[in-house]
Amino acid sequence: MSDSQTASASDLPRAWPFEEARKLADHVATRSSTGADERPALLETGYGPSGLPHIGTFGEVARTSWVRQAYTALTGRPSRLLAFSDDMDALRKVPDNVPQREMLQKYIGQPLSRVPDPFGTHESFAAHNNARLCAFLDSFGFEYEFASSTQYYTSGRFDAALRRVLEVHDQILAVILPTLGPDRRATYSPVLPLHPRTGEVMQVKMDAIDAAAGTVRWTDPATGEVFETPVTGGHAKMQWKADWAMRWYALGVDYEMSGKDLIDSVRLSGRICKILGGTPPAGLTYELFLDEQGQKISKSKGNGLSVEEWLRYAPPESLGQFMFNQPQRAKRLYFDVIPKTADDYLTHVDKARALQAENPAGNDLRANPAWFIHKGSVPEDAGSPVPFGMLLNLASVANADTPEVLWGFIRRYDSAVSPQTHPMLAELVKHAIAYYADFVRPAKTFRAPTDKERAALVDLAETLRGFEGEAADASILQNLVFEIGKRHGFEPLRSWFACLYEVLLGQTEGPRFGGFVALYGVPETIALIDAALLRDTQV
Repeated sequence: MSDSQTASASDLPRAWPFEEARKLADHVATRSSTGADERPALLETGYGPSGLPHIGTFGEVARTSWVRQAYTALTGRPSRLLAFSDDMDALRKVPDNVPQREMLQKYIGQPLSRVPDPFGTHESFAAHNNARLCAFLDSFGFEYEFASSTQYYTSGRFDAALRRVLEVHDQILAVILPTLGPDRRATYSPVLPLHPRTGEVMQVKMDAIDAAAGTVRWTDPATGEVFETPVTGGHAKMQWKADWAMRWYALGVDYEMSGKDLIDSVRLSGRICKILGGTPPAGLTYELFLDEQGQKISKSKGNGLSVEEWLRYAPPESLGQFMFNQPQRAKRLYFDVIPKTADDYLTHVDKARALQAENPAGNDLRANPAWFIHKGSVPEDAGSPVPFGMLLNLASVANADTPEVLWGFIRRYDSAVSPQTHPMLAELVKHAIAYYADFVRPAKTFRAPTDKERAALVDLAETLRGFEGEAADASILQNLVFEIGKRHGFEPLRSWFACLYEVLLGQTEGPRFGGFVALYGVPETIALIDAALLRDTQV
């Protein structure tokens, strides 16, 4: 890559995918320096098809896609994204969420691509989950190429690399053995032959390695029978860390990100890749998600949040926003982060639209998450004139159980707004109804105002009566609320807004109150205050 094609740190947009794209560009430049390797940059993500795709799968593919997008913008060069399924791995345990669990028990130790599909829709369990992966990725519009480990092994795609593994077998052992306990060390080999009779993936010690013939000799511990197995043609596969390294080497992977829990695996696989004669890919180590209690999310524990659950309460763009935010920082992934994340996305859309108006070329947009989420061009119908948090509060005070209730307020606020003109708002309205029903309504707890708060609320209601019959301006109303808080000596002023939320809305957080009054209506807000004060006297 020439100097004119390499961006300095100061030239890059202030967004982490561009920092990663520079690392990828440097990696590609190193392997291309001789002019002998001008193939497109290869980015890879991995998938274990023993289970269905999950929110972590979305995060890794989305983040890798954004690095790819930044790389294209940075260099103008082609790239590929390979979604690689480790479907030749052995079935280690029967998942809890599948039918015919007793049937699957008989296939423990078999490659996933040879395990029957308990759902009865595909030729194997792996094929079923691979199809679900592709459908999952397709539903989000990701651009990728699917790759099957079984197909790559059996077609001979990895044969040359597997023969190379045998040539450096002892060097690989020297890297891995010190990391293992004594029992595992005694039987470890980077090569896992498939049993010629049972088809089981065998984790046994190799009695002999024949690099010239491309075979390994091993003994079946159950029968004592000795076998000589070619490592080529799908008759064997590689052990996890060595498999990762062999794949990097065989395919020339340029970039692959992974979670913090795989730091040691990345380091060891990188060493093995170098032993094979390859260069480990560039990559990002991302932090893991935490649950409601701040504990690491575990698929087996089920203490996380699924993609389906997120999409019940917010649009997919908001999930993209969550994944975009600070990938190297641990974040809670629970239901209560959804509203703020949805509004973060809407805020970035508004900023992007303002920048597009100022600069039609759009270069400044590259630091905006919406530029990535929308693949470089923010659509005209993205965004919403009403924040998601405001819709939730409107649903709360109106006890809304259908979208029509919220649309009644929205149309009165702005008659030009409709589900047809603002499809994102229409989607948010539906999500707000669902979120309110499941989380807000069950948690609503009203408290009585203090004497000081009561006086301020009476003042607010009386002042608002002067606005009845007028077009409500959100900024004027917000300033009015501020002035009343100051007039009644609330210090800090946020304690006044806490009063409004807790006494009037029955929750600890809320919207910009002036905007809420403008949307809900001045007479309705007065009635809300009067009802809260009356409720207090009846307690």
